[in-house]
Amino acid sequence: MMTKMVKNGIIVTAADIYEADLLIQDGKIAMIGRNLDESGAEVIDAKGCYVFPGGIDPHTHLDMPFGGTVTKDDFESGTIAAAFGGTTTIIDFCLTNKGEPLKKAIETWHNKATGKAVIDYGFHLMISEITDEVLAELPKVIEEEGITSFKVFMAYKNVFQADDGTLYRTLVAAKELGALVMVHAENGDVIDYLTKKALEDGHTDPIYHALTRPPELEGEATGRACQLTELADSQLYVVHVSCAQAVEKIAEARNKGLNVWGETCPQYLVLDQSYLEKPNFEGAKYVWSPPLREKWHQEVLWNALKNGQLQTLGSDQCSFDFKGQKELGRGDFTKIPNGGPIIEDRVSILFSEGVKKGRITLNQFVDIISTRIAKLFGLFPKKGTIAVGADADLVIFDPTVERVISAETHHMAVDYNPFEGMKVTGEPVSVLCRGEFVVRDKQFVGKPGYGQYVKRAKYGALMADQDVVKMS
Repeated sequence: MMTKMVKNGIIVTAADIYEADLLIQDGKIAMIGRNLDESGAEVIDAKGCYVFPGGIDPHTHLDMPFGGTVTKDDFESGTIAAAFGGTTTIIDFCLTNKGEPLKKAIETWHNKATGKAVIDYGFHLMISEITDEVLAELPKVIEEEGITSFKVFMAYKNVFQADDGTLYRTLVAAKELGALVMVHAENGDVIDYLTKKALEDGHTDPIYHALTRPPELEGEATGRACQLTELADSQLYVVHVSCAQAVEKIAEARNKGLNVWGETCPQYLVLDQSYLEKPNFEGAKYVWSPPLREKWHQEVLWNALKNGQLQTLGSDQCSFDFKGQKELGRGDFTKIPNGGPIIEDRVSILFSEGVKKGRITLNQFVDIISTRIAKLFGLFPKKGTIAVGADADLVIFDPTVERVISAETHHMAVDYNPFEGMKVTGEPVSVLCRGEFVVRDKQFVGKPGYGQYVKRAKYGALMADQDVVKMS
């Protein structure tokens, strides 16, 4: 592996902003300093650019079966798009089936990713039931696979939804084992009632996806999950927070000193419920869960990121073509596959709408897209920062370039982009994963299979607010 040196860039971490050169050897950052000796190194000129630690997307669904179809982006197209967007590590959700060993589900996901991923990846594990067999397997999942986060759905009745007892017992187990419990927080039972009633009343259009999943039900489920976390004295990560009601419950829990964390997604920061009302069934492009909210929720989410009530930004990448996949729900909004193509634009949207518009600082931006995620999910300091000994996962980012987001130019395998026509400022120019270029001067130069599976440390081993820990 060739020694490389990144020169003339402005290095930005969650804590610092400074000018320096970076020496990369054997896939890791070997030296940081001014005027380093560049003899024998391939020099990468980052003049006029920021150098960020590679983005970490904590929330992706690649090659995932859902609603009688499968997401359009697999681990090849999905990770290529992620790399173009400045992401060098993803954590994907491994779905389990009741009555089957967890090991079987994990093997399935390894098979989906092996030989395809162009950047590094890890897995979260869905928990749909807590049986003696599952409890017996969890320690092995953590020790052998390095999977230290478990996902419980409080929604999708009769598909993914687990009951409160399962959530509580997962929280208790996670406390003992050093894992982080993630929840999709919506009240699935009430949503089930509201969707059936809407269909009975002849309401079949995409907008009813939002109207049958009101923000009150996300707030209620978030509050319930927080209370169960308090009772279990455990730790909770609430995924894809979309509304003021959920932010309020997370803030309340954190103010009580609970280990509760919240993630939002770019779609909730810049799109709103009115998109589901687009004519000619175009609203189906914007069907995902939780749904888009009324526009006023956006400012609440931005403020929550600014003041630390929400800590991370995931994409919830879950792409389906409009033609042939989203169209399965014509005449019945409940049959529209839930999800959107977001993985590629996560970083640029937060930079453009957040940093450039003064809503968050540059250091907060790095923390939200990378560092905090690395700490919460057992990847820090190998990933999530620029430090000697860390993986050379780097994004050389031009903060001045303006571009228009479009399906014509994106790298996802899907036939539309939910942010179509949106102007953004700032774009990754080159992206390195463990010292090797995946994207160079906006051209793909990576190779499928280069991405490595990453085993993660237990929750608490890198305590989420601790900045100095030993390199592994």
